[in-house]
Amino acid sequence: MTVWVQAGDDLILAVRLTPGASKAAIGGVWTDEKGAQWLSARVTAVPEKGRANGALIALLGKYLDWPKGAISLESGDSNRLKRLRIRGGAQPRLIATIEKQVELT
Repeated sequence: MTVWVQAGDDLILAVRLTPGASKAAIGGVWTDEKGAQWLSARVTAVPEKGRANGALIALLGKYLDWPKGAISLESGDSNRLKRLRIRGGAQPRLIATIEKQVELT
């Protein structure tokens, strides 16, 4: 299993977010009770009024070197488990960058 799926020219990325962390970071995989894998991410923002979601999108944009305007929340607005759409992200360079973050533990 992988933390992403291709949807046309886009990628759908599964992320488990930890808000209110001491430092922002992406890396590693969290596996749920059903065996689904989620990319682990931590942000310093608190989970109030969409702040943590906005911080996650900004962090992904930075790590992936991708415009944050091309990253949107598909599901999980008020949940730790989120699915994000990366428009135009079905490119080998971007997929390789995500896979590298998955390998970090």
